Amino acid sequence: MDFTNPLIYGVPCFLGLILVELTYSKHSDHDHIYNWKDLAASLTMGVGSTLIAPLIKTITVILLFNWVYELFNPMVDGVRQNIMGWESFGYAWYVWILCQLADDFSYYWFHRQNHMVRFFWAAHIVHHSSDNFNLGTAVRNGWFTIFYKPLFYVWIVAIGFPPEMLVVCLGIEALWQFQLHSQFVPKLGIIDKVFNTHTMHQVHHARNLEYMDKNHGGFLNIFDRMFGTFKELDDDIDIEYGVTHAPNSYNPLIILTHEYKDIWQDTKKSPKFRDKWMYIFGPPGWSHDGSTLTIKQQRRQLREEHRLEQLELELAE
Repeated sequence: MDFTNPLIYGVPCFLGLILVELTYSKHSDHDHIYNWKDLAASLTMGVGSTLIAPLIKTITVILLFNWVYELFNPMVDGVRQNIMGWESFGYAWYVWILCQLADDFSYYWFHRQNHMVRFFWAAHIVHHSSDNFNLGTAVRNGWFTIFYKPLFYVWIVAIGFPPEMLVVCLGIEALWQFQLHSQFVPKLGIIDKVFNTHTMHQVHHARNLEYMDKNHGGFLNIFDRMFGTFKELDDDIDIEYGVTHAPNSYNPLIILTHEYKDIWQDTKKSPKFRDKWMYIFGPPGWSHDGSTLTIKQQRRQLREEHRLEQLELELAE
């Protein structure tokens, strides 16, 4: 059965919604939300990923997803059977829901690892590198995540979901993710209890220490709640967008590659193989000498400072 990837229809909608938000922000007191040079850089990288993605996705679907699907779900007496013993899934409505949930689970771990493994972060930092948070930022995608992202999803076709079903679910996920990049949608009450919403994604794009590495979910927030990465937007915190080590450039090539350059420079800091490995595949901010800290280390340090301050106050009394 053939299905059309919803992103085919989404791209023109993306451009239209960016134009609407841009026009509104420039004719209101939200003029700071968009920076022309920053928007140009985001659109350039968005166009690049749009041109690269069809080729990679075609290879992924034809060579990887279909190959794995056929390998783990062979035809037996005219019926496709999973090697684990059950009949491969069809196209019933509840199967679509299950596939979308599996897609969201995979998206959570794919997204979380982009923040936990520096080599992945080097590709993903592109999306976070802007100091602005708007619909233009939504299309500011790295070009290299496309090469490893399918590996996080291949298990879905292995257990029996049709590859074309997964591709549609991936498209739906991408549509939801795009519209999250707006500051004009407030907290949504009961909807916030279940779905990943706009204010939650503002938290995800913030460089405030209390917000970093939070809210990795796709369209649901259940996995963030389950695995300890959920954080609501605090109205008392002045949110700052972007990353702590920004490329400080509007040149798309610099934005796309600057973190890889930094990794290469960091691997030269120590002759030990383990240290070089950690600079590449350890968490962002890791250093062999403590000259830079990971997010967990920074939070631990801050807690210790607060504890010492509290202890000094108690002693002073």
